[in-house]
Amino acid sequence: MNWLLVVAGAMVGAPLRYLTDRAVQARHDSVFPWGTFVVNIAGCLILGLVTGAASSHVQLLLGTGLCGALTTYSTFSYETLRLTETGAGLYAAANAAGSVVVGLGAAFAGVWIAQTVWV
Repeated sequence: MNWLLVVAGAMVGAPLRYLTDRAVQARHDSVFPWGTFVVNIAGCLILGLVTGAASSHVQLLLGTGLCGALTTYSTFSYETLRLTETGAGLYAAANAAGSVVVGLGAAFAGVWIAQTVWV
């Protein structure tokens, strides 16, 4: 039963990641990977909310399934590497530092919101 929750969440998260990434990136004329940045930060916020207030079944569905498929460490790593290789080292550093700092901030904010509003 638990694996079905993960699969169901992932079935929504993967296309949502692709569509969100394309929509965000299309609106920015920059080499910075805004689409990946946005989906990763959104995933951190959602995971914080789910961790702070949801049952274990909802955590499997939304945390492991949805957020697992929505967020992407491999694409973040690849895009940061490509920025470095193409001479956009400042963008690469901003992507790496911003992703960690803003991602952690979003996760902490999600937990705080969940505990303040729902618990």
